Amino acid sequence: MSLELSPKQRRLFCWWRDPILKELDGIICDGAVRSGKTMCMSFSFVLWSMVNFNGKSFAVCAKTISSARRNIVGTLLEMCSKAGFETKETISKNYIDISAGAVTNRYYIFGGRDESSAALIQGMTLAGALFDETALMPRSFVEQAVARCSQTGSKLWFNCNPENSSHWFKREWIDKCAEKHLHYIHFTLDDNPALSKRVKERYRRLYSGAFYDRFILGKWCDVSGLIYPMFSYQSHVADTLPESFTRYIVSCDYGTVNPSSFGLWGESGGVWYRISEYYYDSKREGMQRTDEEHYEGLERLCFGRSIEKVVCDPSAASFIACIRRHGKFKVVPAKNDVIAGIRRTADMLNSGKLKIYKGCSDCLRELSLYRWDDSAASDKPLKENDHAMDDMRYFVSEISKNDSAFFVMSAERRGM
Repeated sequence: MSLELSPKQRRLFCWWRDPILKELDGIICDGAVRSGKTMCMSFSFVLWSMVNFNGKSFAVCAKTISSARRNIVGTLLEMCSKAGFETKETISKNYIDISAGAVTNRYYIFGGRDESSAALIQGMTLAGALFDETALMPRSFVEQAVARCSQTGSKLWFNCNPENSSHWFKREWIDKCAEKHLHYIHFTLDDNPALSKRVKERYRRLYSGAFYDRFILGKWCDVSGLIYPMFSYQSHVADTLPESFTRYIVSCDYGTVNPSSFGLWGESGGVWYRISEYYYDSKREGMQRTDEEHYEGLERLCFGRSIEKVVCDPSAASFIACIRRHGKFKVVPAKNDVIAGIRRTADMLNSGKLKIYKGCSDCLRELSLYRWDDSAASDKPLKENDHAMDDMRYFVSEISKNDSAFFVMSAERRGM
């Protein structure tokens, strides 16, 4: 098996063989997006475990099981096959058996979505654990998994992109990696030889502000000020709309005491336009509306158009039921990962694929006011001027959910 690897990637593959480093208890890799750390770490984790153990159990952890399968498992199985390993995946029980000759080990797949996830791994005995995007998992889950690694010779493998500077993983693990006997490697885009110069330049264009510092420079830094500082009337506001659209989608942020904001989106020439909106603020109007009255607003917003789907605030169960009861529109609950949705929306604004028609006054007003909460311990928008921003984020997350990340390193089998 021949790999084109950068010096840091080679160190990541071989650190556990180094006479000095192999005495450490694990490794942490952080840094820029698409810097080639994830797959190198995953396959190195398997190589280490197959060389040092037989008949043992290991954990492969991500925020969700589906993200573990998407980001790690598929490519890892392919690489194992090219390396001559036999693999057997039991999807119903979320584990993979990997064999090489007389050696077989089992790799359980876990999702650390929230605080309750720690119970999923409790009681296991592990010889090692791999954590992908560690900073996105709750501390309780990570520390429970760490406590399960009690086999002699077990090691911890952490991989993540940076978050804010006060994040628990930065303070408790990266800043204390020496006292925790962990090896630390920081990656940049230039540490992935599989990325062309053109692709790296594209990534540098897509991000700005704190997210540029995090995902391009790989810094753990705090966000502040406007959430969409790249937004400008000159670049992102459409004075006129295209004559025709190929698709229509509606996004809804539902409120009773708080405002309700619905956006009508149309695609034309690869660009999505916010064509029109329904925005009702009960405090401003002095009267609350019922689900049926909001539904009438949805009907008026969509009048005469074939709507592909309505993407609705997942917490608005009664309004979702109301839309379904009328039977006219397909409704789907929105993906409500706030920070990921903000990043995707910023990417679309930066790439010019998202524009707001000048008549959408409430969305435009909120875009100029939507800010980070400087008092929060983690990245969090202020809960004000955020209703059109939420419906816009729901829309972007829906159309982006099937986007696949490209492969971060190339691999060709030429014998092990």
